[in-house]
Amino acid sequence: MSATMSGSGSSAPCRFAHYFVICGIDNETGLEPDALAGENFDQSPLKRTFKSKVLAHYPENIESNPFDQDAVNMLCMPKGLCFRTQRDSLTPQFHSFLITREDGSRTYGFVHTFYEEVTSPQICSAMQTLHQMHQAEHNASAHKCPSSSSSSSSSSSSMDSLASSLDEVESPSSSQCAHRSCGCLGEGYDSLRDTLYVSKAMCLITPMPFMHASKHFLSQLNHAVMSSQPPPLPLESYIYNILYEVPLPPPGRSLKFHGVYEPILCQRPGVGELPLADFPLGETFRLLGVENLVQLFNCVLLEMQILLYSQDYQRLMVVAEGITTLLFPFQWQHVYVPILPASLLHFLDAPVPYLMGLQSKEGTDRSKLELPQEANLCFVDIDNHCIELPEDFPQFPNKTEFIQELSEVLLSFGLSPEGGKISLAPPVTTQTSTLEVKLKSSCLSKLVDDKKNGNLGGEALDVLELLQGNPTLERLQALAKRTGVKVARLEVLEAGQKATGEEGVGGRYPAEEEELRNAKLNVQLREVVAARFTTMFTDYESFVIQNSPDLESWLTNREQMHNFDKASFLSDQPEPYLPFLSHFIETQMFATFIDNKIMSQWEEKEPLLRVFDGRIEKARLYNVRAPNLRSSVYQKCTFLKESAQAIEQRLRKIDHTAIHPHLLDMKIGQGKYQQGFFPRLQADVLATGPTNNKWSSRTCSTQRRVDRHRQQNEHLLLDNDLKEKHMQEARNLGKILRQPKLSDLSPAVIAQTNWKFVEGLLKECKMKTKRMLVEKMGREAVELGHGEANITGLEENTLIASLCDLLERIWSHGLQVKQGKSALWSHLLHYQAREEKNELLSESPVSNGQERRKLESSVGLPVLRVSLTQDMRHIQNMGEIKTDVGRARAWIRLSLEKKLLSQHLKQLLSKQVLTKKLYKRYAFLRCEEEKEQFLFHLLSLNAVDYFCFTSVFTTIMIPYRAVIIPIKKLSNAMTTSNPWLCVSGELGDSGILQITKNILEMTFDCQNLGKLTTVQLGHDNSGLLAKWLVDCVMVRNEITGHTYKFPCGKWLGKGVDDGSLERVLIGEFVVPYNNDEGGRGCKTPPLQRSPSQIRRISITSLTGHGNKPTTVQIQESIGESVNNIIKHFHKPEKERGSLTVLLCGEGGLVWALEQFFHHGFRTARLFQKNFFVWDFIERAVACLENPDQTGDLQETPEPLGLNCESFCRYVNGINNTPRNIGKDGKFQLLVILGARDRLLSQWLPPLAECPVITRMYEENALLRDNLTVSSLVGVLQTLNDFPITLETSLTKGVDL
Repeated sequence: MSATMSGSGSSAPCRFAHYFVICGIDNETGLEPDALAGENFDQSPLKRTFKSKVLAHYPENIESNPFDQDAVNMLCMPKGLCFRTQRDSLTPQFHSFLITREDGSRTYGFVHTFYEEVTSPQICSAMQTLHQMHQAEHNASAHKCPSSSSSSSSSSSSMDSLASSLDEVESPSSSQCAHRSCGCLGEGYDSLRDTLYVSKAMCLITPMPFMHASKHFLSQLNHAVMSSQPPPLPLESYIYNILYEVPLPPPGRSLKFHGVYEPILCQRPGVGELPLADFPLGETFRLLGVENLVQLFNCVLLEMQILLYSQDYQRLMVVAEGITTLLFPFQWQHVYVPILPASLLHFLDAPVPYLMGLQSKEGTDRSKLELPQEANLCFVDIDNHCIELPEDFPQFPNKTEFIQELSEVLLSFGLSPEGGKISLAPPVTTQTSTLEVKLKSSCLSKLVDDKKNGNLGGEALDVLELLQGNPTLERLQALAKRTGVKVARLEVLEAGQKATGEEGVGGRYPAEEEELRNAKLNVQLREVVAARFTTMFTDYESFVIQNSPDLESWLTNREQMHNFDKASFLSDQPEPYLPFLSHFIETQMFATFIDNKIMSQWEEKEPLLRVFDGRIEKARLYNVRAPNLRSSVYQKCTFLKESAQAIEQRLRKIDHTAIHPHLLDMKIGQGKYQQGFFPRLQADVLATGPTNNKWSSRTCSTQRRVDRHRQQNEHLLLDNDLKEKHMQEARNLGKILRQPKLSDLSPAVIAQTNWKFVEGLLKECKMKTKRMLVEKMGREAVELGHGEANITGLEENTLIASLCDLLERIWSHGLQVKQGKSALWSHLLHYQAREEKNELLSESPVSNGQERRKLESSVGLPVLRVSLTQDMRHIQNMGEIKTDVGRARAWIRLSLEKKLLSQHLKQLLSKQVLTKKLYKRYAFLRCEEEKEQFLFHLLSLNAVDYFCFTSVFTTIMIPYRAVIIPIKKLSNAMTTSNPWLCVSGELGDSGILQITKNILEMTFDCQNLGKLTTVQLGHDNSGLLAKWLVDCVMVRNEITGHTYKFPCGKWLGKGVDDGSLERVLIGEFVVPYNNDEGGRGCKTPPLQRSPSQIRRISITSLTGHGNKPTTVQIQESIGESVNNIIKHFHKPEKERGSLTVLLCGEGGLVWALEQFFHHGFRTARLFQKNFFVWDFIERAVACLENPDQTGDLQETPEPLGLNCESFCRYVNGINNTPRNIGKDGKFQLLVILGARDRLLSQWLPPLAECPVITRMYEENALLRDNLTVSSLVGVLQTLNDFPITLETSLTKGVDL
C-alpha cells in the first residue's frame, strides 16, 4: 500500500483534484454548540450555530499538500451546521475558498452545500428539547415584563429577537396556537409535524483555481443524489475518476473529462499568456461597478487594509480573487483571507495590510459593525454596491481613460459598466428534467466510446459493446458490408452513437458557451490592466541595481542593499504618474517583484515575471517611440482579440480527453442508492489511485529528474539549509503572516500570532525610519550647504504618509474598545483629558515654573515650551481638518517637523494606567522592550530636518513671533522713528506690519508663509533719533518652532552708512539643539558671536581691515556662486532650494560681485567720505550719458550702444524708485535684475572701458584687467540659459 501511496502522492501535483471531502453532522457526537462563533442563545435553536465535522475525505493524505482537517471544515462550513424545516428554502449553495500556506502557495476549495433530511431520532429529539426550552424562557420573560416586550423588540437590531417577541404576543396557553405562530414565522420545530433538514457539504480541493469545472462536477454529483433515478454508475466511480484519472491540462492545452451526466471542459493558459484565473471577473465588475472597482484596485495596489462585506460567501471569493488577479505582474504579499470564519473575527485586529472577507448577517447595519481600525481601511459593501475609501491617497494614473477602456470591454459583452444592486446568486436547481434524461443517455453512449473501461449500460449498449469488442464479429461485419448484407440493429446503434458524438462537437452545451464567454471577458479585462503596468514599467529594468556577485552574498546582505534606483526612476516618469508611482514603489509587492527580478540572474525566472518581461519585449518591438521618452498619453491595449482567440481555439478544439468514469472493483451491496441522501462511500476503493497512468508515470520520472538535479546542486552550492533560510528571510522581508492558522485556535497560538505581529511592526518601523534617514542624509552629503535636503518633496511625502499609516496600525493593535476611526488620536484625546483635569486641580505649578525658568531675561526669543497637549490644541484649532484620522496625521507631521515625535510618544506611553486601560496585554504598546526600541528608531529621525507640516498645510493661519536685535553696545539702540516689518516666505508675505516704537518684539498671525526667505525692515525717519543699528531680526513660527535669523549688521537712517531707511534681509534657518530635558530649544544664538554673513559695508571701512580677499579668492567665489545657481536649475523643480539665498545670501552672486568691484577701489582720504560701489555706478552712468562732461575732448560724442543704454536705464530706474533701500540695496537690485533679464554679462565691458574707472580704481584692480573682465563675462553668460525669477519682496516698487 505504501508503494501505491507514494506513487499517487508524487503524481498529485499533476492531478486535477487532490481531495474529495464530505462535511456535515456527526450522528454519534450529536449537536455541539459552536462556542467560537460567538453564539447568541436568545436565538431560536434552528438559527443557532452548531459544529460541523469532516465526515470523510479521500485520499487520506498527499505528501505535497497535507490535508488540514480543521481549516477545511471551517472553510467548507464557515457558519457551522445549518438546520431547516420543510417550510424553509432548501436551495443548494455553491462557494469557493482558498488556503494560503506559509510559503505563499495556495490550494483552492470548491464547496456545494445541500440539505439532507435528519434521520437520527436523537438529533430530532435534542432539537425539540432545545426549542421547548427556548420557548419556555421567552414565555417567562414575557410574563415578567409584558409591557416592554413589544417596545424593546422594535429597537432591536436583530430580526430574530423581533420574531421571538412576536411569538410572545400569541397566547402561550394553547400549544396548538403556539405551534401555529412558530410555524408561520419559520421559527418553531415540532418533531411530530416537521421534517428536520441539516446542511451537508461536498468539497473538491484542487491545486489550481478551476472554478467552473469544479462547480459543474459537484452540481452533477448533487443532481445524482437528489434525482429519482440512480446515476449510471456508483458515485465512487466519478469521485475516483476526478481524483486519480483526470490530469491537470498541460499549459496552453484544453481538457475534457466526464461528470455524472455531461462532459466538463477546462483549459489552461500557455507559457506566455496571463496565468489561470477562472473566477468570473465580469461578476466582480457587475457587483461593484467599474468606478468602485478601480478605486478598490488602487487601494489594493497601495497595500491598504481591505475588508469585503457580503452575505454571500461566493461573492466575497469572486471579488477577492478578481481583484488579486488584476494585480499581474505583482502579487498580494500580506494577509489574504477571502472568507474569514466567525471564530477568527479577532484577526481583524491585525496591524498589517490585509485583504479579508467578512460575511454580513441579514438585517445587520454597517454602522453597528465595530472594526478595530479604520484609519487606513477600504470597506467594500458588495451587496449594497458601495465602497468606503480611506482619506487622502493618490489616484491611479489616467484613471478616467482607464475606466473608459474597461467600460468598452464590458459593453462589448453586454454588461453595464455601472454594475448595480443584484439579487443573490441563482440557486443550483435540483429537479430532474427531460434534459437530464437526454444527458444521461448521451453520457452512457459516450462511455461506450471508451474502450479502456468496463462500464455496463443497458441491453443495447451490451450488444454494441459485445459486437465492437469481438474481432471475429468485426471481420464478419466488414464482409457483410462488402456483400451488401445489412446488420440493421447494429447500424441503428452506431448511427445513434455517431449523431450523439457530432452533437458534442458542434452543438455545444449552454454551460460550455457560458464558460467560453466568461473566459474571453476575463482575459480581455485582465489584458487592459496588464497593458497599464506594461506602459508604466517599460523601462523598470534600467533602474534595477544588481551589484552582487552571487545569490549567497545577495541574500546575506539583502536588508542593507538598495535594489531599485527609485529617485532616478521617478525622475524619468511623466508628472501625472508621480503621486501614484512614488507610493507604489514603496510597497511590499513591488519590492518582492524587484527581488524576483534580481534572483532571476541565478534561478529560473518566476512565472509572472517571465510573462511580464516577455510583454515588455513585445511592446518595445511594436513601439516606434524611443523607450526613454516618457509620455502620459493613454495608450489602449492592442492585443485584446489575440488573447480571446487563443482561449476560444483551446475550448473549441479539445486537446485532451481524460479516461471516462468506469466501474470499480467494489463490494456488491454497499453504497446503495437512496434519493436525497449522500451515500456512505467505500473508502477502500477511493483511498489510492492507479499506478499505471501514462501521465502519472511521466510525472514521476520528471520528478525524479528534478530531485537528482537538486541533489547535485546541494553538493555544489553552499549548505542548502543556510541558503533556504536566507532565501525564506529575503522573500518574507516585510511580510508577517499570509493567513491565520485555522487548524489551532488555542490561546497559545493566538498569542504567538500576535507576537509575530509585534515583531513585524518593530521590523517595519526600523526599515521605514532607516529609509527616511538614508533618503535625507544620503543626499545632504552632496548638498551646497544651504540646509536644503535634495529629496523630492513627493518622495518625502510618500515616506511620511507611510510612517503615519504604520503608527496608526501600531496604535490599533490590541485595542480593548475601539473609539473613533483613529486609534492614535483617540489615545491622545484620553491623555489630553487627563492632563487638563490635572492642570485644573494643581494649577500646573511645575509647568509654569519650567516655562519661567526657560524665559530669557535678555532681549531675544523666549524658548518655546515643549508640550504635547499644546501641539494637540494647535491641530484642534485647524478648521481645515475635519476628521480624527486627518488630525492624527497632522499631529504626527507637526511632531516630526519639531523633532519631538519620539519624545511626545514616550510621554504619551508613560501614563501606564491609561495604556493598560485602553490596550490588551498582547498589544504592541504593552510590550516594553519592543516599545523602547520603537521609540529609539523614531528618535533617529531627529537627525534630519523635515518641513512635512509646513509644506502640506499651506492655507492655515499661523502665529509668528518676530524679535529685532540691535547692536546694544552702541548708544543708539533705541530709535524715535516708527519702524515696520514685512516677512516673506515661499508661499507669500505678511504685508507691512507696524512695530510699536521702542518695542523690539511682536507677534502676528498670517496665512502659512512656508519656509521664510526674506524680511524687509525699515522706518519712517521721524524724530530726533532716527538712526538704528540692527544686528539681526529673528522670526519664529510659533506652531512648528522653526526659527530664522535675518542678519543685518548695518545702520538704518539718513546720513549714516549708505543712507538706507529700508533693508531686505536674507534668512538663514537656525538649526535647533536639544536642551537638557531632551526637548527642543530654539534659542537666539549668543550675541557675542560674529554674524555668520560677511556684511556689505562701505569701501572706506573695508579698506581699514587688514584681511582683504586675494584676486584668486574673489575669482573663485564668483565661479562658485554662478556654479551653485546652475546646479539649482539642474535639479528637478520640486527639489530646488531658495534661489534668493543663492543670489543675495552669504556667498551668493551679489556678495561675490561686490568683492570684485571692491578690489583696487581708490579711497577718498582727503574728505574721509565713505564711498560705495553704487557711487562708482552712478558716475559711470553720468559719464556714459554725458561723455563731454568727463573732461575728455571729443568733437562729436558717439551715440550710446544698446548695452550702455539698457545699463543707464536700469540704474536710473533703480535711483527713481520710491523705496529708500540705500546704496548697497541698489547695487543688489541692479545685479539681480541684470541676472534675471540676461543683461549682466553685457554691462561689464562698458563699465570696464568707462573713463571714470581710471580715477576711481587702482592700476592693479580686477575691473581694469581686460583678461579678467572677459573671463568674468564668459562666466556670467552661462546664467543666460536659465529662467531666473525673483521674489516680489526683492523687486517691490521697481518696474523694469
